[in-house]
Amino acid sequence: MTRVGIIAAMPGEFVPLVKGWERVPTAKHVWRWEKEDRGAKWIAACAGIGRDRATKAFAEAEKDGALSAVLTIGWAGALREGFSAGNEYQVRQIVNAQTGEQFEAVSGGERVGLVTSARIAGEAEKRRLAAAYPSSALVDMEGATVARLASMRGIPVFCFKAVSDGLEDRLPDMNPYVDAEGQFQVVRFAVNVAFRPQYWGVLSRFGKNSRKAAVELGKTVSEFLRNEDYLKEYRF
Repeated sequence: MTRVGIIAAMPGEFVPLVKGWERVPTAKHVWRWEKEDRGAKWIAACAGIGRDRATKAFAEAEKDGALSAVLTIGWAGALREGFSAGNEYQVRQIVNAQTGEQFEAVSGGERVGLVTSARIAGEAEKRRLAAAYPSSALVDMEGATVARLASMRGIPVFCFKAVSDGLEDRLPDMNPYVDAEGQFQVVRFAVNVAFRPQYWGVLSRFGKNSRKAAVELGKTVSEFLRNEDYLKEYRF
């Protein structure tokens, strides 16, 4: 049976995609859903933000058997103008900002580059990354890890990212609210920004755009998974 892993960071990135899928019991701070369709099993897994949690999610996806292919999906920040919040893109090139490793994802579309950072990138960091990686238009925190794990196993990696925050969105620093297990501390963050009205507008847009981005991801990835030509082309 073809087994396709779909890896994201947070459950919110999966909500539209996995509607109607089976929820599988897992360890704390790990989420997994499964669905079988036309001789294929799709396994969606997430475990939190960052490299170590992406590794854990990958392990969860392949827990019951080797994967035939893997998709790395989720929210990303824009590094360039023209990459609007809420829109979805298929990535062809992924670079790890910490190690310099580069990976090619399978893509039949426009060549969009993604850089994977160790931190949530604010406006200043986005501009620094844009200058350092001129071929990258998006930034995330998990894509390069998933691509490296796929490369180690000799399986194809596909990358779908949707923009949650634009280049000039001046969001508050979210890094202090990511705990040691890659979980975003929503309550602590909300208490902090409750007394900082200068962020209320941009955070409202961020929430709206993130929900739109998840919906677009769900549509695109669902269509991709159900495409029989995709299954035949890669002969899993």
